[in-house]
Amino acid sequence: MTFNIGGQVGGIINNVAGDQHIVGDQHGALTTVEDAHRAVHSLRKALAAADLDQVTAIAADAQMSEAATAISTVHPDRPRAADALERLTQPLITAGSLSSATTALITPLRALASWLGTLGQPILHLLFTLS
Repeated sequence: MTFNIGGQVGGIINNVAGDQHIVGDQHGALTTVEDAHRAVHSLRKALAAADLDQVTAIAADAQMSEAATAISTVHPDRPRAADALERLTQPLITAGSLSSATTALITPLRALASWLGTLGQPILHLLFTLS
């Protein structure tokens, strides 16, 4: 049997050849553009309140501005936002800011990574290294 499946968008998609038995529930999460805007706002506030050294704070602000600009357009530029958020996350981890951070930084980063879908996987991977 051959599957010819085009692009799919959804929280959970099961493509099987034959029987599928699911035990328990399947859950998906949808992060909307509005959720992404709220996450950007929360992340900006958390960065402003974080105890960052001056170099990290300046770099974080620049990447945050880049991500916010990419997300705020009529047709958000997800690749641009993903690149900026990854460039934001890496130095925060290196500086130890996220390892000691409260959910104030991590929660909006996870929400934005979720909104980015596949493009957000590198960010989720970076956040996963903290646990």
